[in-house]
Amino acid sequence: MNLAPFIDHTVLKPTTTIGEIEKCCTEAAEHGFAAVCVPPPFVKRTAVILAPTEVKVATVVGFPFGYSATEAKLAETILAVVDGAHEIDMVINLIALRQQDWAYLTKEVRLVTEVCHNKGKLLKVIIESGILSDEEIIACCEKLAPLGIDYMKTSTGYAEKGASVEAVALMKKHLPENVKIKASGGIRDYAFAKALIEAGASRLGCSASIAIINGAPAGDRSDY
Repeated sequence: MNLAPFIDHTVLKPTTTIGEIEKCCTEAAEHGFAAVCVPPPFVKRTAVILAPTEVKVATVVGFPFGYSATEAKLAETILAVVDGAHEIDMVINLIALRQQDWAYLTKEVRLVTEVCHNKGKLLKVIIESGILSDEEIIACCEKLAPLGIDYMKTSTGYAEKGASVEAVALMKKHLPENVKIKASGGIRDYAFAKALIEAGASRLGCSASIAIINGAPAGDRSDY
């Protein structure tokens, strides 16, 4: 299986340099990755580099903890779109989720979805599945999918547990067909990446993208 079209080639370290961004873009164009996911300050430069290619520009909002105010997430989203992002990966407010404050969460997601869709952009909602119960994952699917989101994404890669085949399969079972799944966090070998796609993922967020498409064997997944 050619995994390249499924991959969002990702570099989100807080110490990311412009050199790493340029390398990431070159690799994405060369191998035909779906998108490059970069920190917000690099969106404008990434958009310029990738303009001659088919590779999309993605960035993160409310990253990595999700507890910034809705107003801050809206401002981040607007700036990212202005700078040239095609896709927004937003972390939901996990504090609100743990308190089952669905009124807060649905308002947050609805407002950010509207900003994205009004500009023709995609929204991926990150729920941090590795630290949620099955019941919480199902609730996210049932309550957030009707708001028009484009993707539900497993993880930021900063929690103690990232993507799992089980979480992707559970999301696939409870999401409508129009909401796709992005798996991320700890995807470092070909077999695991392939298993996530077979479970229902349409995108994979990976920093080890080159190793994965070259058939990297299973190994330690603790380094997100």
